[in-house]
Amino acid sequence: MKFSHRHYVPCLNWKKGEYDAVGQLSETAKELITPLIEVPEIGYDFARHCPPKSIDDHLAPFAGRVRQKWANRNAFVDARHVASSGSMADGTHPMEFVLNELKDNACPAVPVTDCTRNSSYQDTVRKAIARDKHGVCFRISIQSAASRSIDSEIDELLKSLKVRAEQVDFILDLGAPNFVPIASFSKAIFSIIGRLPHLKLWRTFTLLGTSFPASMGEVKRGVTCIPRNEWLLYKTVVNALGVSGIRMPAFGDYAVNHPDQILLDPRLLKPSATIRYAVDDAWLIIKGTSVRQPNGFDQFYSHSATVCASDFYMGSDYSAGDNYISQCAVKKAGKGNLTTWRQVGTNHHLEKVAMDVATLSYA
Repeated sequence: MKFSHRHYVPCLNWKKGEYDAVGQLSETAKELITPLIEVPEIGYDFARHCPPKSIDDHLAPFAGRVRQKWANRNAFVDARHVASSGSMADGTHPMEFVLNELKDNACPAVPVTDCTRNSSYQDTVRKAIARDKHGVCFRISIQSAASRSIDSEIDELLKSLKVRAEQVDFILDLGAPNFVPIASFSKAIFSIIGRLPHLKLWRTFTLLGTSFPASMGEVKRGVTCIPRNEWLLYKTVVNALGVSGIRMPAFGDYAVNHPDQILLDPRLLKPSATIRYAVDDAWLIIKGTSVRQPNGFDQFYSHSATVCASDFYMGSDYSAGDNYISQCAVKKAGKGNLTTWRQVGTNHHLEKVAMDVATLSYA
C-alpha cells in the first residue's frame, strides 16, 4: 500500500453511525480514503455494574462489518480500546482474534501499534506482519515524537517487530491538543516532523489530529461555527514543508468525533439535538435542546431546514448525508435518532474532506 499527501486518513471509532456512513460513501471518496479503524470499546452497563457483554460477543461482528461496509479495501486497524479487556474465552488476545477474522473475511488490514503497547499486543502484531505481509502502522503520539528518545524507541520497535521502515505506515497523532495560536503550533509541528527518524523511508506518512469539542456541552445552542483547527494547521504545515523540501504528510482527522472515549451513565445524560456539518475551514453546528423532552427529535426537521437555507449547504447531490438533510428539511425523511445524525454528519464530512485534501492548492 502506498499513498501520497493527497490522501485522507480519518480515524473512525467503528460504531454504527460511523460504519454506516462509510458504507454510503461515493466510489470517488473511497478511492481517496484509507481509514484508521478503531475497534470500539466494550462499554459498561451502569445498572448491572459490569461490561454489557463478553469480549467474545463484543468482537464477533467486527470483521463482518468491516467487510460489509469497506469490502476488500485497505484499512489500518487499531485494537487499543480493547487491548486491556482480557483474553477471549479460548485465551486468544483480542487483537489476534480481530486480525484473524479480518483475514478470513478477505479484508487487508494493516495492524496498528506504537512504542507503548504491552508484549502480548506486540507479539500479536509481529505474527500478523509475518503471516499477512501487509506491513504495520506506527501510530506515534506527539508527546512521544517530541521526546529525545524517539529515534531509539522507533529503532527498537522496528527491530522487535522484524520490519524495515519501508514496510511501515507512520501516523503522527496529535490527538486533540490546543492548536491556538496556530502559527506558533505549526512551527513546533514543522520542527518535530523534520526530526522524525526515517522520514523519507516510511511507506506512507500521515498527520492526524482534531479540534472537535470533547462534549456538545461546550457548544452553545443555536447556530455556531467552530474552526477546524487541525485543517488550518495542516495547510500551514504542509506549505512550509513543501517549500523546505521535507516530506509532506497525508491529512487525518477524527471526523465529527473527539478521540477521548469517556464512559458515562446514559441514564444521566441529556443529549441535545445536534447536526454537525463540515464546511471549508470549520464545522457548522446546529444545536437544540435535549432530545429526551417530548417530541425532542422533531427538532431535526427545523435543524435540517436551517442547514439547507445556509450559505454552507452543498446540495442534496453532494453526499448521502446531504441528501438525508434535504429530505428531512421537508419531512420526506424521518427525524431519525442520534445514531442517524452521527451517520449523516460523518458521511458528509468524509466526502468533503477527502475531496478537499485531494485538490488542495499549495503555495
